[in-house]
Amino acid sequence: MNIFSIKDLEQLSGIKAHTIRIWEQRYSFIKPSRTDTNIRFYSNEELKIILNTSLLNKYGYKVSRIDKMSEEEIKEKLLLLTNNDAQKERIVNELIQSMIELDVDTFENILDKYILTKGIEKTIIDIVFSFLQKVGVLWQTNHVNPAQEHLVSNIIRQKLIVGIEKISVNNYETKSVLMFLPEGEHHELCLLFVHYLLKQKGFKVLYLGADIPVKDVLYVVNAKKPDYLYSHLTAIPSNFKLEKFFTQFNSKLHNSEFVISGQLVQGYKNTIPDNVRLKKSLTEVVEHFKSK
Repeated sequence: MNIFSIKDLEQLSGIKAHTIRIWEQRYSFIKPSRTDTNIRFYSNEELKIILNTSLLNKYGYKVSRIDKMSEEEIKEKLLLLTNNDAQKERIVNELIQSMIELDVDTFENILDKYILTKGIEKTIIDIVFSFLQKVGVLWQTNHVNPAQEHLVSNIIRQKLIVGIEKISVNNYETKSVLMFLPEGEHHELCLLFVHYLLKQKGFKVLYLGADIPVKDVLYVVNAKKPDYLYSHLTAIPSNFKLEKFFTQFNSKLHNSEFVISGQLVQGYKNTIPDNVRLKKSLTEVVEHFKSK
């Protein structure tokens, strides 16, 4: 069983911790446990309840009414939500629940159904990207077991690779992008996501993958002279220094532009080299390349 803090529930559901505490006092649907020092913690089942309650409440159901519903009635009401955004959020919540319960068959079936009806691109943008954003905070705070992460990450990775392979590009752009993750960075999904989008837009992608030494990246830079390098930093080792990362590449990129996104660059305020571009989101990354 996973143990979640009230902050985890806030991050995943969008419901403020203060509101969750009020719900606990007024209603019976959530009963947190407490540590010896009286700190709240929540189980898998309570996370599921909060996700479902927050979604129904967001789309018009009063919490007092939800409190009186059975589990089956809640499931029925969720399926009856007709708003497009509500349906997407329901599916993302189901993916989170399947991941936590290690129900990989359900996880894959949910993705496959959406791919069948909407296609791989819509699945990536509408569902997978939202899922990664929601659970990323749990991966970074170690509130998800690495086994849970690896199981679902590999399923998503397989879907992305299939999507990439199915893209048929008759005429590539003249622009090329070398994509990689530095040593110690193994979270490849965002890199694959951008790979998919850039290949679809006609960029020639040179994909090195995860955990690549600087010397190997520079070998390809010298041999192929790409127009751009791209890397996404999610959960790198504690001894990783962004300034050193810049320095290792700065004088060796020729005319290449280095685009970097990810958690580590979010609050970076120091000076960056002229050929480096820091992007706060994958949307910014794609828009940057589209403008070229």
